[in-house]
Amino acid sequence: MSSEDRIIEIEMKLSHQEHLVDELNRTVYHQQQKIDELEMLLGALAKRFKELANASDDRAPANERPPHY
Repeated sequence: MSSEDRIIEIEMKLSHQEHLVDELNRTVYHQQQKIDELEMLLGALAKRFKELANASDDRAPANERPPHY
């Protein structure tokens, strides 16, 4: 194998690796966007859950009239 062939092979491998790194970067970027979205939704759900829990505390059986009244 000539030195020129070796250089061409190295350049091809480097090009392939650069493509893979770019692809991985895009994947990580999209995953981070999805994580951010899911964290925002989780926060909203947690807030809503607390609101519902507080509302149900106000209507606890100790605070309600018995059904026969």
